[in-house]
Amino acid sequence: MTANSTAPDLADPRGTISDEALVELSRRTPERFGEIYDRYVREIHAYLGRRLDRQAADDLTAEVFLAAFRKRATFDPRRGTVRPWLYGFAGNVIALHRRAEARRLAALQRGAGTDDDREDGHEDRVVTHVDAASTKGRLAAELRALPDGDRDVLLLSALGELSHEEVAQALDIPYGTVGSRLSRARRKLRAALGGVNPLLGGSDG
Repeated sequence: MTANSTAPDLADPRGTISDEALVELSRRTPERFGEIYDRYVREIHAYLGRRLDRQAADDLTAEVFLAAFRKRATFDPRRGTVRPWLYGFAGNVIALHRRAEARRLAALQRGAGTDDDREDGHEDRVVTHVDAASTKGRLAAELRALPDGDRDVLLLSALGELSHEEVAQALDIPYGTVGSRLSRARRKLRAALGGVNPLLGGSDG
C-alpha cells in the first residue's frame, strides 16, 4: 500500500488533518501537538474559566495541554476522540486546584483569616453565568452539595457542552453512568429551585 493510499485516513471530511492523526504524528514529531493546542485552547480556557475563574483559567490552561502532551502516547482513538480526552485532563487539573484551594482556605480558617479573606469556590463562580439572580444563592449551595461525580457530569454537559459519550470518555466512566448521574443532579436542582434549573436554561424534563 502506498503512502498516498493511506492519506485519507489522516483527514477528516473537511479535508484537514484530523485531531487523532495529529496526536499520532506528534508522537514522532512533538511540535505537531501545537496544532491540537491551537484548535482547542480557547475552548478549554473558556471551560476552566466557567468552572473556576478567569485568573485560574489563565494559569491552568497550559497545564491541561502539558499533561495531554506528556500522555499523548497513551491516546487511543478506539476509545474516543481528542476533544473529550482533553476535557479529562481539564477535570484532573480542576480537581487538583480545588484541593489546593481547600488547603489554603483551611489554613486561613486556622489562622487570622476572616470570611472576607476567602475567595468563592468554583461552584459560586459558575452561577455568575446564570441570569436568574434570585436563585443564585440556592443554586450555588445545591451545586456544592452534589457529589463530585454528579457535579462533574452536570458541568461538563452544561458548560462544556459535551455529549453523553464525550462525558463518559472525559471521566472514564460507563456511558450509562453519565445518564444516571446527570438525571440525578438535574432532579436535585429542580427540586431545590422550584422546578426550574437556570444552569440548564429553564425547566428540563
